[in-house]
Amino acid sequence: MILAEFESFYSRPVAPTRRVALGWVDLPTDPAPGYGGILLAGVAAEFGPGLDDDFTTDAQRLITELGRGRRIAQPRLRHRLQDDRIGLQRCVHRLRSGAYGELVFELNGEVGTPAQHVLCAVYAAGRAAPSVRHAVLSAVRTGLGWGGGAGPALVAHLSGRSSGLSVEALRDPVAWALGVLDLRSVPAVPTRRDVQRAFRDRLREAHPDHGANEGTAAERISELSEARRILLGTA
Repeated sequence: MILAEFESFYSRPVAPTRRVALGWVDLPTDPAPGYGGILLAGVAAEFGPGLDDDFTTDAQRLITELGRGRRIAQPRLRHRLQDDRIGLQRCVHRLRSGAYGELVFELNGEVGTPAQHVLCAVYAAGRAAPSVRHAVLSAVRTGLGWGGGAGPALVAHLSGRSSGLSVEALRDPVAWALGVLDLRSVPAVPTRRDVQRAFRDRLREAHPDHGANEGTAAERISELSEARRILLGTA
């Protein structure tokens, strides 16, 4: 299932004038930065290492200017943003859910240059609603300085976890946490005591000393800890 995607257009490398344009976008940002922000951060992380130092500095400056709502002078990164797409190459980047609920980046590196990919990701982030724009631009800034490419580690970092969040966890963290700790059957909102008790019970079940699979114990314990953190923040 496609969770986020955006379309951009780039001039060819041999074109005398370097140009970019944005096309159709579907970039959910609730809760911020949302799937859209994660996708844009992934584009920045994947193609950012291909920028030279001057372009990286200009991209960071552009993020700041967009966040402050300033009028953006052209060109940026030696490319001019335009509405006309005639003669430009089309590119689509996507974020989708994998077979096991993980997030999968589908980034098209067959067309365009690193500067064009990063520039369009930054401009797309700058078009986010004012209420979430700062969070989305911050995610792109993180991706630009990531240096490790787009993947589970980036998703985990953006979500504040030690391991990647599933699609369900990103969509509704509280519902996911209730399921992980087996608290969905509790008739009322669980108290802090309920959460701590459920955490201890599930932790005991997940420990290899009580018959749990040793190979998956660490991941399960990490999930339980994250679920407890989420629910204690709302209890």
